[in-house]
Amino acid sequence: MGVSTPTLVTFAVYIAVMLGIGLWAWRSTKNFSDYILGGRSLGSFVTAMSAGASDMSGWLLMGLPGAIFVAGLSESWIAIGLVIGAWINWLFVAGRLRVHTEYNNNALTLPDYFTHRFEDNSRLLRIISAAIILLFFTLYCASGVVAAARLFESTFALDYDVALWVGAAATVLYVFIGGFLAVSWTDTVQATLMIFALLITPIFVILALGDMGAALETIERVNPAAFNMFHGLSFMAIISLLGWGLGYFGQPHILVRFMAAKSSASIPNARRISIAWMILTLGGAVAVGFFGIAYFAQHPELASAVEGNSERVFMELAKLLFNPWVAGVILAGVLAAVMSTLSCQLLVSSSAITEDFYKGFLRKNASQQELVWVGRSMVLLIALLAIYLASDQNSKVLDLVSYAWAGFGAAFGPVVLLSVTWRGMTRNGALAGMLVGAFTVVLWKQYSGIDLYEIIPGFVFATLAIYWVSILGKGPSTAMITRFAEADKAFHNDKH
Repeated sequence: MGVSTPTLVTFAVYIAVMLGIGLWAWRSTKNFSDYILGGRSLGSFVTAMSAGASDMSGWLLMGLPGAIFVAGLSESWIAIGLVIGAWINWLFVAGRLRVHTEYNNNALTLPDYFTHRFEDNSRLLRIISAAIILLFFTLYCASGVVAAARLFESTFALDYDVALWVGAAATVLYVFIGGFLAVSWTDTVQATLMIFALLITPIFVILALGDMGAALETIERVNPAAFNMFHGLSFMAIISLLGWGLGYFGQPHILVRFMAAKSSASIPNARRISIAWMILTLGGAVAVGFFGIAYFAQHPELASAVEGNSERVFMELAKLLFNPWVAGVILAGVLAAVMSTLSCQLLVSSSAITEDFYKGFLRKNASQQELVWVGRSMVLLIALLAIYLASDQNSKVLDLVSYAWAGFGAAFGPVVLLSVTWRGMTRNGALAGMLVGAFTVVLWKQYSGIDLYEIIPGFVFATLAIYWVSILGKGPSTAMITRFAEADKAFHNDKH
C-alpha cells in the first residue's frame, strides 16, 4: 500500500512543530531544575493538559476503542475507575505534594522527596524507589517504542526495524533538547490534538450511519449485549476494573506534573480542566469503539481491516471517513498519545539516574550544567535500552507492562498519599509500605489464583504496613513534625 502524501506531510509538520518546541524550551533551560521540573513554572492549563496527555498514551486511542468494539460497554468500567481515581488524586495529593516537595529541600524527584521527608540518612528509600522507577519505566518505554513503531509501520508501510528507530527518534530528540519544559509544552499540544480526534471521529461515524437512532438500532441487531455494562462480568471483575483508579496516587510521570506547578493555588483550576479533558476523551474513545460496531456491521466489506486486531478500529475509521488531510491530523493524534507518555517516562527515568544516583552518590557537588548534560545523556541511554528491548516484535518483556501500573500504584501510592496527609508517618513505615506494595503486586499476580487486579491487595496491604510500622516503631522526629505542619499550613493558606 502506498504512502498517503497528505498523511506524510501532516506527520512531518507535526514532528517539526514538536522539535521546534524542544528548541524553544532549550532557551528556557538554564539549570537542572529547569531540565527535569521546568523550574516549577507551569500554569494551570499546561499542568492539567500535560498531566492528562502523559497519563493516557496510545491506550486511549487504540486499546480502549478496541476493547469496546469487541466487548461493548462492559469494558467502560475501567474508564469510570480512572476518572474517579484521577479526581481524588487531584483533590487530595496534587496541591499538597507541590507544597511538601518544596518544603522538603525543594525535592525534584519522588526518591529525593522521600529521602528528605523522612530524614532517611541511610538513603535506602532513595535507592529502592529509584530502582523501582527505572525497572518499570524501562519496560514502559519499550512498550511506547513498539506502539510508535506499529503506527509508522502501518501508516507508511515501513519495515518494523526502520519504524522502530523513526518512532523513537521523533520523541527522543525533543526530550533530549528541551527537557521538562519541552515535554510539558508538547504534551499540551498533544492533549489538544487527542481531544480533537476523539470528539470529531464518533460524530462522523454517527453521520455516516445516518443518525443516532440508526446507529443504535444496528448495534442492537448485531450485538445487543454491547449495551449491557454488566455483561460477562462478575462483581470481582468490576471491582478490578474500578481498581485501576488507585494507580494514580503512585505514577511518577503524573505526580511530577503536580510538583512542577507554579503554586498549589493553581491546582484547583488545573483539576477542573484536567478532569473535563479526561471525561471528554474517555467518552470519545468509548464512543468510537461503540459506534464502530455499527459502522463495520453496515460495511462488512471493510471489516477485514479490524478483524484480528480490534485496536486498529480508530485508525481505520479515520482513514475511511475523513479527507486525507484531516485523516492525517487525526492519525497524528495517535502519535501524540504515544509520544506524550513515552517522553515523560524517558525524562522521569533520566531524572532518577541523574538526581538520585549520579548526584546522590557519585557527584554531590556537580555543577548545574553538568547535571543537565548527564540528564540528556541518560535520556539517550534509556531510549537505546528501550529500543533494544523492543527490537524483538514478540518480546515477552511487554507482557510485564500490564502490571507496571499496579506496581507503581501499590509501591508508591500509599506512601505518597499518607506522606502528605499524615504527620505520624515514619521512614520505616514508608520503607515497609513501598516493599510490601511492590512484592504483593508481583506475588499476587504470579501465585494468588484469585481473579482480582493485583493493585487492590497491593494498595491495601501497603497502607496497613505503613500504618502499623509507623505507630509501633519510633515516631517521627520533632523536625519532621514541624516541617509537615509548616507545609500543611502553607497549603491551606494557598487555598484561601
